[in-house]
Amino acid sequence: MTTKTRYYNSTGRDFLTRAKRYLAEDDLLQASEKGWGAAAQMVKCVAEARGWSHEGHRQLWRAVNRLVEETGDQEMQTAFGLAGALHTNFYEGWLARENVENYLGQVEELVSKLEGLSS
Repeated sequence: MTTKTRYYNSTGRDFLTRAKRYLAEDDLLQASEKGWGAAAQMVKCVAEARGWSHEGHRQLWRAVNRLVEETGDQEMQTAFGLAGALHTNFYEGWLARENVENYLGQVEELVSKLEGLSS
């Protein structure tokens, strides 16, 4: 791993840990944003490792779609979409706790999959 990929990986893992902590504290807004951050950082990690652009939401989605094509794992696209819903929830606060908890579970699986693809 390069310095940048290690940074994205470490930050993604840290954000996931924080998301779980915020969820345990019932801070759904912060749990949501850290869940999004975990997914985004891990996509950036894989994209950086492969030399793909990852500067904004559009490039992150392109990277996810390329990974789905490469792996055939459609669940990555679905999980990243749920991470996007968490990102929106940070601003809107409309998701119920059950949704945030479920979506964070999907993000956790995505983070694990992406970690395996980043080396």
